[in-house]
This record gives sequence, C-alpha cells and structure tokens, in this order.
Amino acid sequence: MIHAHGLSRRFGRKRVLDGVDLDLPDTGFLLVTGPNGSGKTTLLRLCAGLLVPTGGSLEIAADRGEIGFLGHDPLVYRGLTALENLELYGRLYRVPERRERSGMLLERFGLWEVRNDRVASYSRGMMQRLSLCRALLHEPRLLLLDEPFNALDTAGAELLQRELAERRGATVVATHDPDRVSRLATARLAFA
Repeated sequence: MIHAHGLSRRFGRKRVLDGVDLDLPDTGFLLVTGPNGSGKTTLLRLCAGLLVPTGGSLEIAADRGEIGFLGHDPLVYRGLTALENLELYGRLYRVPERRERSGMLLERFGLWEVRNDRVASYSRGMMQRLSLCRALLHEPRLLLLDEPFNALDTAGAELLQRELAERRGATVVATHDPDRVSRLATARLAFA
C-alpha cells in the first residue's frame, strides 16, 4: 500500500523528514510515534498527497478517493449539521447508499441524537467523533489518522480502538499515546 525509500521533506532550509524507508502492505497497521515537530504529521500529509517529497520516492497504491485522512483540523463545516456534512462528503466520494452509511456511523460514534444540530454547537470531542465518521465514510483502502484520540473521552477512545481493530484496509496512526493501538501495529516508525 505504501512504499517509501529515502523519503525526505524540507521546508526551506529545515529538513523535517530525512531518508525514511517504509513498506506497508494492504492490510498493514503502521504506528508512528515521536515528539512534537519530529515529522509525524508531515509523513501523513505526504501519504495523503497533501505534500510532495523533496527527496526519495513515495508510492501509494490507492487513489486519492480511496484515502481517509484525519488531521489536526476536523475538516467539517460548522454551519452544517452532522448529517449535512456527511451527505456532502458522501457525494464528493460517490458513496453508494451514503444516507444509510452516514446514519450507521453517526449511531456507532454516539452522534445520532445530535445529527440535526449544527456542528458549531458541538464540543471538541463530538467534533472529533464527526471527523472520524467523515474519514471512514467511504470505507477507505488507506486510513491516515493524526492524533485521533485527541479530545475523545474514554468511551470515544474505546470506540475508536474497536473500529481500528475491525478494519481491513491499511492504516497509519500517528499518536503520542501508542499504548492504545500498539497491539494492532504490524509495523512501527519512531521519530526522534
């Protein structure tokens, strides 16, 4: 799914990634750890196609429409309801039976009762849950999650752990809390 050799990324004179080698199969689970500023987010943005490498090679065996991405920004519209957000993303990704899929995810992630409320009224944790629904809506072959446990309460974190354990595609999780998903990892990458 992901093949990288000597992958590097610079921002001006600052080298953020330097010579990363990576080979993640279609059903692999990569756990990425490291301190703030070590390159975790940059790696995920490269894999999502949001950045281009400045050195080395990177091959992703999934089209952009087959990638689910959760970054630091929730990427949901605060003026819309949860249902409207998922309807919009479902159309963009051409999700068959998107209403049923949206309803199932909202129920699973504990947002069904507030599905018609504007997202602006949501707490940060509720917004994170909705962002996870958005990232999972089109059943991506490659799921990229950057600090997915941020703002989640215990129930939300346990729900996400179960969701990740049941996934069939490739998954990359960058986190400061590796214990939550370490048993799922088939590969690890630790930045200094």
